[in-house]
Amino acid sequence: MAQEPGGTEIADLAALKALAQPRRQQILQHLALHGPATSAILARGLGLNTGATSYHLRELARYGFVEETEGDSPRRQRWWRAVPGDRRFPPRSRQTPEMRLVMDELNHHAYAADVELFERLQRESTTDDFAYSRSEIRLTDAELREFFEEYIALLNRYKRTEGETPVGARVVHTRLMAFPTPAPAPLPTPTPKTHASTHALTDAPTPASTPQAHAPTHTPEESS
Repeated sequence: MAQEPGGTEIADLAALKALAQPRRQQILQHLALHGPATSAILARGLGLNTGATSYHLRELARYGFVEETEGDSPRRQRWWRAVPGDRRFPPRSRQTPEMRLVMDELNHHAYAADVELFERLQRESTTDDFAYSRSEIRLTDAELREFFEEYIALLNRYKRTEGETPVGARVVHTRLMAFPTPAPAPLPTPTPKTHASTHALTDAPTPASTPQAHAPTHTPEESS
């Protein structure tokens, strides 16, 4: 999968379905955490059989998410690594209904895995190396896109090949989530009062309209 300026968009539904499979996401996370592995190593680490991991690896390789690489074993074994790259998905507005279902499934597993990994590694750690931030900022749609690209550029500044990595460096996992507060609900249209019928016993009061709750309007929209 060729890398393009501004990232490579994955719009092929078959590729998205391959990526959304939970076991394949576990394989990709294992490769990111521990580096290249064989199907046997992955099977032991994920509690699967080698036939299953071999199948999932072939499917991931078909769409360019993993590739064969040199291994540490002197025996002829197939070692796999995750293919790095700036991969992006079509924005929600351009996703078909079927694509949205696949993306919802993919994101559900990915978000849950990210939170579980962060919490687990933090519990096991005795260092202060876990950076975490929560904030709200006011951005226009154009500013949010610029903010996102600046974030990607910052990541790329620190990316190194294995040969360029200094002694003592470790893999650091980074995640960015930016999502909008819903737009405010429109105010209800006032209902004109109507007069009671002339033969009514009493004039019944017109019920007052109940305004809908309003959410803040000054948060950025979700980045793709």
